[in-house]
Amino acid sequence: MAGSEDLQWRNIDLNLLVTFSYLYRYRSVSIAAEKSFVSQSAMSHSLARLRLLLDDPLFVRKGHRMDPTEHAHHIAPTISQLLDAITHNLLTKAHFDPTNYSGVCRIGLTDYAEFIFAPAIYDSIREQAPNAQISFINVNRSNYVALTEQEKLDLVIGSMPALDDEFESHYLYTEKHVCLADPRMLALKSELTKEVFAGIEQALVSPDGSLTTQVDKKLAEHGLSRRVTVASRNFLTIRSLLNQRRLIAIVPEKMALAEGFDDHLTTFEPPVPVADFDIAMLWHTSRNSEDKNVWLRELVQGVIVTK
Repeated sequence: MAGSEDLQWRNIDLNLLVTFSYLYRYRSVSIAAEKSFVSQSAMSHSLARLRLLLDDPLFVRKGHRMDPTEHAHHIAPTISQLLDAITHNLLTKAHFDPTNYSGVCRIGLTDYAEFIFAPAIYDSIREQAPNAQISFINVNRSNYVALTEQEKLDLVIGSMPALDDEFESHYLYTEKHVCLADPRMLALKSELTKEVFAGIEQALVSPDGSLTTQVDKKLAEHGLSRRVTVASRNFLTIRSLLNQRRLIAIVPEKMALAEGFDDHLTTFEPPVPVADFDIAMLWHTSRNSEDKNVWLRELVQGVIVTK
């Protein structure tokens, strides 16, 4: 018996299953043609193709009726099941209901976004979709496109200045920077001036490992330079280093003000301009109208805007 891969599918018109269904139901070429909105001659032509395809007369005229053959009776339940499956499983899109969703929400976050928002996003997803699982994937501006494809990410959250053409984005908010340090170690007598700032050893949150930033150029404009003695990709490492050391770091404000730290670190206004950065939510354009993705975007926006 030939396998399905040996069938000449290009010669098979699935509309013929519909033709069979109408003929089997109405036992009349003219009525079947009327109900399926085709001409009687087109219906007769389809019946001829069916007979050739299935190697059986299928319907035999008796008076004004077209009576099914034994083979037609035999295959009718199968054809009915196939049409029902196509209608309900293929052509009818099920409405997404988060309360019944038991799949995985895959969210790409930069280090910054994961540190600030992962717990709140987790809680909100679990509240609305108690059977869901959540997978947080670390991304950055250079790899989020590739990881979205590899990891099948629903969303990406972070600062991505150059948006790929195949992605949509939604602006969430603008983040600014502050200086963070242990005031007990700095012994500041007045405001944090450029000169005082440049004289304090610096710690740097550095996603790419670089030890210089635009801050160095701003200081150089005033004839000043600073000494960066440590850098890390991980904000928690930098925060731990700042405690009880004469170090200062420029960090995003939401990171500096995050709760749950048992230290005495204090924020200061940077003495030189530090560029703000926008946080956005991104997703592949193919997911624009996907019910799950629309739900997840609304959820994430609600979490972040109220955070």
